[in-house]
Amino acid sequence: MKDYIVYILFAVVIVFYFITKFNKSKAASEIIKNGGIVIDVRSPQEFKRGHFDNSINIPLNDLANQVTKIKSYKNGIVVVCASGARSAQARNILSKNGISAYNGGAWKNLN
Repeated sequence: MKDYIVYILFAVVIVFYFITKFNKSKAASEIIKNGGIVIDVRSPQEFKRGHFDNSINIPLNDLANQVTKIKSYKNGIVVVCASGARSAQARNILSKNGISAYNGGAWKNLN
């Protein structure tokens, strides 16, 4: 009986993960479709190895210095990185500066 409960919980976690991933990609796609910009907050070296088409690279450690430039983007902002951790930090930095941004998570999920 205990084994079934573990398997059921594991299945629920897996399903929740994929639903969350799908919804995140869908929301980010809507912002991009409506003219939003994708800001990749990875390092320039990581960005050069691959990135979402038409995204711009503003590394996380430079983000606070680029607030004035970022405020000029009026059609929505999606921040991405390699896994979602740095983009979550980027969203918080932007939010503290009065800029609304969506955490798109890993840039590869946008494709």
